[in-house]
Amino acid sequence: MEVMADDDANMTRESLLKLHEEKEKIENEIIQLNSVLSSNNIGMTEPLIDAQGYPRSDVDVYQVRHARHKIICLQNDHRALMQRIEHGLHHLHAQQREGIGMDIESPEPRVEVVEMTPIVRVNLVTPNSPASDAGVMEDDVIVQFGSVNADNFRSLQDIGNVVRASVGMPVEVIVLRKWLGTQKKVKLTLTPRKWDGQGLLGCNIVPVSSGDSVER
Repeated sequence: MEVMADDDANMTRESLLKLHEEKEKIENEIIQLNSVLSSNNIGMTEPLIDAQGYPRSDVDVYQVRHARHKIICLQNDHRALMQRIEHGLHHLHAQQREGIGMDIESPEPRVEVVEMTPIVRVNLVTPNSPASDAGVMEDDVIVQFGSVNADNFRSLQDIGNVVRASVGMPVEVIVLRKWLGTQKKVKLTLTPRKWDGQGLLGCNIVPVSSGDSVER
């Protein structure tokens, strides 16, 4: 898959939105490929040969090799896209500050979440974990986790799929957080990874309750 090659110096809000759409397509494809590995009860690192040096009979070796190779390629594409999105955001912010190329009254040049319905709530964050490092706080209500939002969220497994498909890669997370009696939207970047504790995030999420509704 070829990453878009627009010149970052000429980045527009429209081209940034296209990059974001491409990022979501890559994340969804990685999730689908990860399900292929899950169906074979195998991950990215387990050997494909048995103790005698023969191909394992309990997995589809060809299918797993293809999925692993494709995932690695897509992860590289994802990293490149995230860098371009970050550079594009910096450029558009600079333009806005200088009043160049866009109306100073126009919305902040970043992708906004239209659907603000909560999907899960954070009820525990372990210190020095990836979640803690990203700024996730207990009682944060998540409205978007990577490509998962209220439009496509069905269960906690949806978020688990994104986490497993994004190890070592930054994931955009948008939360609603109570602050001084009000509720504000906070955009975070969370990178799932191995650390000293359990899991890849270091936080626990639970389904939302009636008390997690959005304050408008």
